[in-house]
Amino acid sequence: MMYLLPKQWNSKWLNQPGIQNVVVSHKALIEAELEQQKKEIIGKLEKGQVLEGTVKNITSYGVFIDLGGVDGLIHITDLSWGRVSDPKEVVELDQKLNVVILDFDDEKKRIALGLKQLTPHPWDALDPNLQVGDKVKGKVVVMADYGAFIEIAPGVEGLIHVSEMSWSQHLRSAQDFMKVGDEVEAVVLTLDREERKMSLGIKQLKQDPWETIEEKYPVGSKHTAKVRNFTNFGVFVEIEEGVDGLIHISDLSWTKKVKHPSEFTQIGADIEVQVLEIDKENRRLSLGHKQLEENPWDVFETVFTVGSVHEGTIIEMLDKGAVVALPYGVEGFATPKHLVKEDGSQAQMDEKLEFKVIEFNKDAKRIILSHSRIFEDVAKAEERAEKKAASNAKKSSKREETPAIQNQAASTTLGDIDALAALKEQLEGKK
Repeated sequence: MMYLLPKQWNSKWLNQPGIQNVVVSHKALIEAELEQQKKEIIGKLEKGQVLEGTVKNITSYGVFIDLGGVDGLIHITDLSWGRVSDPKEVVELDQKLNVVILDFDDEKKRIALGLKQLTPHPWDALDPNLQVGDKVKGKVVVMADYGAFIEIAPGVEGLIHVSEMSWSQHLRSAQDFMKVGDEVEAVVLTLDREERKMSLGIKQLKQDPWETIEEKYPVGSKHTAKVRNFTNFGVFVEIEEGVDGLIHISDLSWTKKVKHPSEFTQIGADIEVQVLEIDKENRRLSLGHKQLEENPWDVFETVFTVGSVHEGTIIEMLDKGAVVALPYGVEGFATPKHLVKEDGSQAQMDEKLEFKVIEFNKDAKRIILSHSRIFEDVAKAEERAEKKAASNAKKSSKREETPAIQNQAASTTLGDIDALAALKEQLEGKK
């Protein structure tokens, strides 16, 4: 719309020097008037002031309120003391409501409003008799890896840390136990009314299994456990929720040399165990798997005696020697010098040979083998036999010479005796 100039403003007057054509916009006048009104309204604003407004627009992050020519924003966090996922849950378009001024910016003309601030804080209305150890019920409103926030009353939340969800010490996510919207019962662990903070727990609703660990899992008892994790030195297992144990790598097998637990079992698998030791202070059991069977080394001691010979297969080559698979699932070890064959060549991987036991240690579960000693000992035995035969022949020759000398001595002695006897008779006759 354009404004018309009065008739008395004739063209002659308008065309005078310094006078320009004038075009006046109605919209510009209205905007100028509104801008002036905003300045006046803003100039009268005070923090904490309560005004009536009308819901003008609803967004995902808040609600715009018309305060009579000036707009203000109620952020979604200032709509309610409780958690709000969508502002439409609290207000609707064209709704009239009272709001409180939280802050404003004179330069940018932005006004921050609040709705929840017009009602008492829920923590102030919290049951004064509520204390640590009490049970409460609530709804899961927010989930995180480290825990879950439970709303026990609108605007009053408590955190259940993931460590308070189970007696188990395994690292797990809170999502393994609950989800948003679940109704849960929990125990109050800490309560700070001044800081308006509360921590909760749900594992406390169950008995701590370690309180009766000696009765339920005594030393020597046998159980089925689930493999939870591996380390270089053993396997971590869980017998039941909250009862963990470690199988040392040396307690997995009597015969097999296990370099890493993954060679023996896998995560998630069941494994039979025997309780070896209870560490109640650190909440851990020392477990064994091989102890479920008799120690075969008691039998091996009678089979793999020092000097006995057995067929073996080289199953692994190392810098320091070779691992040899022997009968009955047992393994032995041979150093490089004991892997030399009779023709001077070196024994190779997967080669099947005869091996002699040169050392047996039941406590260390160690069998030292030698292939070379088999033909070396034979050669030595033959050499000893030859030396012994030569020695015996020499001794036999000496024995044959000795009787002749003895016979000669004996005959001489008898002749002398006869001569003496004859001489004696002659002497007696003369007398």
